[in-house]
Amino acid sequence: MTAQGAFVWYDLMTTDRSAAAVFYGSVLGWTAQDSGMADGAYTLFKAGERPTTGMMALPQALLDRGVPPCWTGYVAVADVDAEAAAYAADGGSVREGPQDIPGVGRFAVVCDPQGAVLCLFRGTGKMAPEPPPGTPGLVGWRELLTSDLEAGFAFYAKRFGWTKSDAVDMGAMGVYQLFAHEGVQIGGMMTRPPNVPWSYWGFYFNVPDVNEAIAKAKAGGGEVLHGPAPVPGGQFIAQCRDPQGAYFAVVAPK
Repeated sequence: MTAQGAFVWYDLMTTDRSAAAVFYGSVLGWTAQDSGMADGAYTLFKAGERPTTGMMALPQALLDRGVPPCWTGYVAVADVDAEAAAYAADGGSVREGPQDIPGVGRFAVVCDPQGAVLCLFRGTGKMAPEPPPGTPGLVGWRELLTSDLEAGFAFYAKRFGWTKSDAVDMGAMGVYQLFAHEGVQIGGMMTRPPNVPWSYWGFYFNVPDVNEAIAKAKAGGGEVLHGPAPVPGGQFIAQCRDPQGAYFAVVAPK
């Protein structure tokens, strides 16, 4: 799998980094480590010895705009500046950047035409090999809830080359469209329900046991919004909110 169009990183913006480190350490088995940046503003989460995600404080400017704690995904592109410009030309927008992270890479925060936010990224180093599917602590699934499924899919197909895979009839909830990167299923998209006020990307973290993860999330002050529930492929999921209000989900083989 090449980098272009692949999800390569995820990070959390939160209002309490210390509490979030304890919570995710319990639920997902991560250890927290300072990134080594001079200002100490970025924390790395590791599954075993592998850095999996990052964490930073939610900036006051975003709090003032009503942005809640949230997880954001990073998609690799060959040229961040050109891709950000193409995002805007195709009806999306650029929220921040493009700008450099010294020694790491270049990124931009972008928004698709339906309002869902992602980051574009090009790293300075070589990508680490992909771990085996289902590795605990890593993202196992990505999910877009959007105001317009067909327009949303068409946008990402053009921008990242994603292709349609299976389509699951969800009855009154509509179609759940699976999508692939270079022939490998990596996520799903669906029209957001009427009670969901905006379009967004959600991320499912692999855990060994969904019930155990639910129990740990509740014990740590989190909230379970849905689940445990079976999904196609014999897996189980649960959708949650951490104590600071960030949405995340877990997926397990049992």
